[in-house]
Amino acid sequence: MTYKIIICRIALAVPLHKQFDYYVDSHLLAESLKHSPKALVGCRVRVPFGRKRQVIGVIYSVDPKIDYPIEKIKKITQLIDQKSLLSSNLWALLNWSSKYYQHTFGEVFQQAIPRLLRQGKAPLFKNEEYWKIANNIDIQCVKRAKKQYQTLELLSKAPLSRTAIKKAGISSATLKTLKEKNLIDVYEKQPITNLNWGSRFHESDTKPVLNTEQVVAINAINQHNKTFNCFLLEGVTGSGKSEVYLNILKPILKEGRQALIIVPEIGLTSQTIQSVKSRFNVPVYLKHSALNAQQQLDAWMHAKQGSAAIIIGTRSAIFSDFKQLGMIIIDEEHDASFKQHDSFRYHARDFAIKRAHREGIPIILGSATPAFETLHNALEGKYQHLELTKRAGKAKLPLISIINLAGLSLQAGLSPQLIELIRAHLSKNNQIIIFLNRRGYAPVLMCHECGWLVKCSHCNAFYTYHKSDNYLHCHHCASRHSIPRQCAECGSTQIQSTGIGTEQLEEKLKQLFPNYPTIRIDRDNTRKKESFNQYLSDINSGKYKILLGTQMLAKGHHFPEVTLTALVDVDGALFCNDFRSSERLAQLFTQVSGRTGRGEKQGQVILQTHYPEHKFLQDLTNEGYANFSRSALKERAISLLPPFSFQALIRCASEYSDHAEQFLLQCKQTINKISSSNNFTTRLFILGPMPAPMNKRAGRFRFQLLLQSDDRSLITQILQQAQPAMCALPKGRKTRWSIDVDPFDFV
Repeated sequence: MTYKIIICRIALAVPLHKQFDYYVDSHLLAESLKHSPKALVGCRVRVPFGRKRQVIGVIYSVDPKIDYPIEKIKKITQLIDQKSLLSSNLWALLNWSSKYYQHTFGEVFQQAIPRLLRQGKAPLFKNEEYWKIANNIDIQCVKRAKKQYQTLELLSKAPLSRTAIKKAGISSATLKTLKEKNLIDVYEKQPITNLNWGSRFHESDTKPVLNTEQVVAINAINQHNKTFNCFLLEGVTGSGKSEVYLNILKPILKEGRQALIIVPEIGLTSQTIQSVKSRFNVPVYLKHSALNAQQQLDAWMHAKQGSAAIIIGTRSAIFSDFKQLGMIIIDEEHDASFKQHDSFRYHARDFAIKRAHREGIPIILGSATPAFETLHNALEGKYQHLELTKRAGKAKLPLISIINLAGLSLQAGLSPQLIELIRAHLSKNNQIIIFLNRRGYAPVLMCHECGWLVKCSHCNAFYTYHKSDNYLHCHHCASRHSIPRQCAECGSTQIQSTGIGTEQLEEKLKQLFPNYPTIRIDRDNTRKKESFNQYLSDINSGKYKILLGTQMLAKGHHFPEVTLTALVDVDGALFCNDFRSSERLAQLFTQVSGRTGRGEKQGQVILQTHYPEHKFLQDLTNEGYANFSRSALKERAISLLPPFSFQALIRCASEYSDHAEQFLLQCKQTINKISSSNNFTTRLFILGPMPAPMNKRAGRFRFQLLLQSDDRSLITQILQQAQPAMCALPKGRKTRWSIDVDPFDFV
């Protein structure tokens, strides 16, 4: 018997800008696929690749034109899916992003699906584990074992899931003991996924009174909640943007449609899900990288099957497949974490806008400090601009003061005036925030005799001293080094730390204010799962009075008892050579300041600096972010920098400096040739090759080539034409290189 052979073009997650042809026998297909083989597009497959590897790919097209003998085509090892894994809308969006961000479709597809699906697992929910009491058991038999008796008493009423048992405080050891005694049994049950939650929708009666600005914003969005509209909700910190979100979600959820809420940090997901669940009786699921692989797949499946009303997640949640998506909300839309900086370098906010347009639904971009790109689009009328200029309830905007550090005697960076202010606020039983965006004990170790600095051998950077673990750590390549006993230059043993980090500041605060508990929140002490959420819970319960941290504390948290926020040191950011540095510093300052005075008590913000007359600080503290941003946009327009132009950055790194530079020179020649042949030279500006601001990192020398134009599509067109030629360059095989469209930083 002979079978028809169907040739499929497969997209693989490999750094080769091509796809690969394989064939499948028609008798292996379901009946529906035999009659319509083009329906194979979007199905995952397992195929041989190279000599011994088996890899997962996705069918990109069927029956392609080939110009080589069919005998050379290999057979698909396994057809994993019998229908497309993704909806047509999401498939089209991934296609667009592959072309726009200059990545292979295989890489984009693999990034967009949960980890277990990348490994070839079936798109299935994990059965939930339930425990029940065994038949004909008298629970009095374990009455002397208190925990075992309580467990049996609980299970005698109804079987319970492992999640419910954990919430009840029953340990795994207790369950194990009862199972060994044959007093309880365990069984598996499929999760309920056919929830018609829209028909049982209910909203809590407990909700705050809205002010006029909130009502206007809510009505404006609700009038257009069934068509594509992009709204910028620009509201000062504490203005009640979250309450606006809840009010615009109501009609969406009531109709049985779904919503996606994207936040910049995992730490913000818990408070977001808490506010949503306390308001609506709908199924809400989280999707972020801290969840295990099965939890991520379950959330993705609930969204796809429609049993999730709301998905709350970080950047990658934007790739969730939905049955009936009705709204997208991007909170703190300005945040840098929405940009992926490695592998598939997409921007979640921009992808979300494109998705909302494709789905024909509204998208809301919320921020107290909108990104200049977003603000420019709003001011130009491309987005609908909604403003909240007042804080919600009785809260007032904080008072801002600058302390001139020149000539002052400091204690771990704290001025005498700031120390007295801290003491005054603490004496009133208030909480305070001390902000220092520099973790570790000190940023540098140096020789007191000759000035030698302990530098990372792999990077053009200094080791950071971590006193708690007594080691040196490079925050760029993650290498560690023991504390040197003597200077490598002069042999002196006078090695001392220079500068201040959060560890050192924490130590000093505990010395100065021993009666007030201090908590430090940075990446070093929030590594354990759920530790950050526990810290937030302790802060809100009043356990800690002094909150010290990095920008983890600045993002959207609500601390109603905080009345003083102090920024210890921002001087370094005033003189950064990145054209976005002033925008980022203004956003950071405004967000940190916004954590104070959110309750009924008046808040105060202190900024310490050696440059109190600096124009940037004066403009920001006197005029606020709204006026500063609009003024700064005019400066961007004069210099033709984004958002008044568009950029792409080609990065290259090599163990040999000349290899990276020569490769980019060849790339530049290739691009110039394409630009000239298409008469694009007058509209394309090319800068470089030039060393990256940190020209050596993790043992590799780094160079970059910048492309800039007033036409976004022109850059896309040139890169699409140039990339095959760049991939063929011999120097490229000796280097690591990448294309970053709409780069967010140049470091």
